[in-house]
Amino acid sequence: MFSTLPVPIIQAPMAGGVSTPELAAAVSNAGGLGFLAGGYKTAEAMRTEIHKLRTLTDRPFGVNVFVPGDKTVDEKALEHYRAVLDAEAERLGAAVGEPKWDDDDWQAKLDVLLQEQVPVASFTFGCPDKAVIAALQKAGAFVIVTVTSVEEAHIASEAGADALCVQGVEAGGHRASFRNDPEQDEAIALFPLLADVRAAVRLPLVAAGGIMDGRGIAAALKAGASAVQLGTAFLRCPESGAHPLHKQALADPRFTETAVTRAFTGRPARGLANRFMAEYSDLAPAAYPQVHHMTKPLRAAAAKAGDPKGMSLWAGEGYRMARELPAAELVEELKRELEEVQGR
Repeated sequence: MFSTLPVPIIQAPMAGGVSTPELAAAVSNAGGLGFLAGGYKTAEAMRTEIHKLRTLTDRPFGVNVFVPGDKTVDEKALEHYRAVLDAEAERLGAAVGEPKWDDDDWQAKLDVLLQEQVPVASFTFGCPDKAVIAALQKAGAFVIVTVTSVEEAHIASEAGADALCVQGVEAGGHRASFRNDPEQDEAIALFPLLADVRAAVRLPLVAAGGIMDGRGIAAALKAGASAVQLGTAFLRCPESGAHPLHKQALADPRFTETAVTRAFTGRPARGLANRFMAEYSDLAPAAYPQVHHMTKPLRAAAAKAGDPKGMSLWAGEGYRMARELPAAELVEELKRELEEVQGR
């Protein structure tokens, strides 16, 4: 799969409206692999985006789906967090959302992946069972599972995945860990993790986490990756669906660092450190997607009020290097930088 890509760059599937069909098409048309994000939308909305993408490119593309997690949560901690958020809701003139569990339309999305015969299917927050992976492969899909540890790499390899996306702690957005366990929150930096996973399994690897330029791409390829996945690097592209305040914050000197928090969704995720994180990170329980549903109206209200300090501004550690360029130009620039480093 990766050997057929003119450029070994994969645009990360960023849920929440960021990974638009236009962005994915621009990356695929430029020689990389564009991705749609299936998370946080219905299966039919995902199908509509696939259809739209196919009107914009005849190149391969990918679709990412969230694997459902455990329904079991600490109900007392969840109720306490809901009470704490009431003050935030009152300040914004909004209401805390219902802390419900759902499977993000899991089975219906699998059906869409099969029916639409997507070229590449990837998974986050877990690994589908062998039967699901085999069915997708039979339908022509190349299956990638995102992993954050050697243990997860073994699970995905044994389930029959075609490749692994190895996500380091530097990555923006959600950590893709299979388990949402505060006692296992310690994460590994990309290059040590890449080395460990490479030694543990014999599958093609995609490196993800903090890569923003040709030098980073070259280093990941030299470390054994077959391709690299970039998300934050594409956030400021005009084709990106990131909120304008999010795009502005990436270049705003008032935002000086990133941090990992459960405050917005109940799962650890890296974003620009802001007021919401500072006030609520220590109080948020490990409860996903319940916390996501609770804070969704608050995040929307903050965005409407023009307040980035109350929004989830997902970003990786290299966010300052994000460039405001059309996606195709960015891919071309990254390719030029890579070739320069490689001495071509």
